[in-house]
Parts: sequence; C-alpha cells; structure tokens
Amino acid sequence: MSDLPSSNASPRTERSSAFPLFALAVGAFGIGTTEFSPMGLLPVIAEGVHVSIPSAGMLVSAYAIGVMLGAPLMTLALSRWSRRTALIILMSIFTVGNLLSAMAPGYYTLLLARLVTSLNHGAFFGLGSLVAASVVPRHKQATAVATMFMGLTIANIGGVPAATWLGQTIGWRMSFAATAVLGVLAMSTLWLALPRGESGRRPDVRAELSVLTQPAVLVALLTTVLGSGAMFTLYTYIAPTLQSLTGAGPQFITAMLVLIGVGFSIGNAAGGKLADRSLAGSLIGFLSLVIVVMLAFPLLGQSHVGAAVSLLLWGAATFAVVPPLQMGVMRAAERAPGLASSVNVGAFNLGNALGAAVGGATISAGLGYAAVPLAGAAIAIAGLLLVLVQASRRRRLAMA
Repeated sequence: MSDLPSSNASPRTERSSAFPLFALAVGAFGIGTTEFSPMGLLPVIAEGVHVSIPSAGMLVSAYAIGVMLGAPLMTLALSRWSRRTALIILMSIFTVGNLLSAMAPGYYTLLLARLVTSLNHGAFFGLGSLVAASVVPRHKQATAVATMFMGLTIANIGGVPAATWLGQTIGWRMSFAATAVLGVLAMSTLWLALPRGESGRRPDVRAELSVLTQPAVLVALLTTVLGSGAMFTLYTYIAPTLQSLTGAGPQFITAMLVLIGVGFSIGNAAGGKLADRSLAGSLIGFLSLVIVVMLAFPLLGQSHVGAAVSLLLWGAATFAVVPPLQMGVMRAAERAPGLASSVNVGAFNLGNALGAAVGGATISAGLGYAAVPLAGAAIAIAGLLLVLVQASRRRRLAMA
C-alpha cells in the first residue's frame, strides 16, 4: 500500500475499471450521507438531546477529529490486509457507528458514536484513491479519484436531503439507522466488484511517517485544511444561516441541500478534469470563486433566488478543489501515497473541525449568522495565498 500506482491501462482495462469505481462510489455515497446529514438536522438533533445549536455543531467537530486521528491509524493497522478486505472492514465500522448513533441515549453517547463512525472515513478514501488511480492511466488518475468522490457529491443530492427529510419527519435516530443500511450495501458491492488481491506487507512505519514531514507534503496538507475549513464554516451552520437570512423553512432548506449537492457534483467533475491539466491552476481559480461567493452571500442570501444561485456556485467551487488537493498530496508523497492520501482526508476533516469551530465561535460571539460566510471567506483567502506562494516558488525553481 505504499506505492503510487502508475497504470498503463489498456482500453480493455479502462472498461473494466467501471465496476470497481462504482463500488468505491457506493461507499463514498454512504460516508457522504452520514458526514453531511447532521448539518441539515442540527436544530432537530440539538432539541432531541437538549443542547444548543453550537453545542450540536460539536458533533461535526467530533466526527472530523475522529477522521483525522483514525486516518493514519486505520491505514497502518489494515496495511497487511488486501485492499478489498480492508475497505470492507472499514465499511463495517461505518455500519456499526451509525447503529450506535441511532441508539445513543444522550448527547455524550452520540458524540462517542459519531467518533466511532468517523474511524473508517480517512482510510476508506485514502485506500480507495489508490485503488481508483490503479485502474486508469496516469493522465486520468485525478478524474478516477473524482469518480470515487462523485459518490460523496451525489450523497448531497439524494442521501443527505433524504436523511434530512427522514430526520425532520420521523426523527433523527431513524436517519442514522437508515444510513447504516447503506453500509451493508457498500460492503456487498465492494465484495463483488474488487478482486480478492494479495495481502499487503508490514509497513515501515517510521519511513512512511517521515514522508509526511517533507515540506511539500506539509504545505499540501495545510492547503487542504484551509480549503475544507472555508467550506465547513458555512456548511455546518447552513440550516440556521438560511433560517436567519432568508427566513427559510424546512422544505426550502432541504431543497438548498439538494442544490448544494448538485453544485458539489458539478465541481467535483470539473475539478477532476482541470486538475489533470493543472493542479495549481485549478486550485487558484476555484478558491478565488469560493472567496467571491462567500463574501457576497450575506447580501445575496437575503432572497430565495439569490440564496439558490449562490449556494449552487458555492457548492461547485468548494468541491472542485477536492480532486486537485487529493492528487497533489499523493504526488508530493510518492514514497507513501496510501498513508499520505488517508492523512489528507484527515486533513479535510481537520478543516471541517476548524470550520465548525470558527462558525460556532462567530455565532457565540454575537456577530450573527451573516458573519459566518465572511469568516469562511477569510480562511479561503489564507488557503489561496498559500497556493500562490507555492506556485511562485515552483516557477522560480523551474527557471533556476
């Protein structure tokens, strides 16, 4: 699990990649549903476990921290298993975690259940990225990774709105229980689609961890944290923000979650295609769009039409950075791409925790929900500056 694939896939091999990529996307769909559905259910969950909305937002932070910690630990722990077996084990953790969330009697047990659920996340996308990249030629690897992540974006079109509707009409516990069923479906699909494969070898933990300390890898991971942090500053509190700015009801919020999911899917596809051409160029362009939309959202979000247009563009821009960020880390850490890829997913979720904390702090400080997207824009500006500095440095080195 420590070598970055450099497939020279034939047309026949490329055709045979469809089912494995579909299986990975099914797993990503389930993970996306459980990760993002609490955003639309924060008021309902907060009322159900008798805490404030900012406190309920810590469920997002707990999940994100669990992903960050679990990514390297689970990747290394499962390195001696075949990739198919490892991915199925990870989805079994996902299933158990969602069942525990559905049965949690109170706030702190729900926090613990979300932590258990999160342990599968980083390693699944990290190892899944390697599998996706191994079945296509190098010049299509970012697109293949984006295909797997498409399951995550489609979850925001179908899975998250469905889970939100279920949670609002029947109860948030049933939402988690239904999500657990997706885990069973994903395990079955992975078992059928992926080859048995060979067992891995015992990793050289010290050597692989040392790769993560390389400056290029650290900068790539920090860029991921900032890009994700900008996104989740607003996304974590999207339901109460829409309620405050637009006077939105449950139906409009559900519709906006679907629209955000459409934006995610558009951005994911565009980000994968453009990242195969230029990693830095795609990051600069889409981070700039994120900043513009978030700065304008307090004004545009005051009307239903303005909110809809803004959130579609915002969803596309925020998720378009995912494929180039993932491929950037994998290529910067070519001697340990599996671990780096998993840790990068952890970095996404560290950004999620950062964004949730910054958004919660903004609300708790009495600045109002209109200030939430502005705080997210500030984080995106920091990420853009980091990308620009790195791009300038690479140009100077190329000219030297």
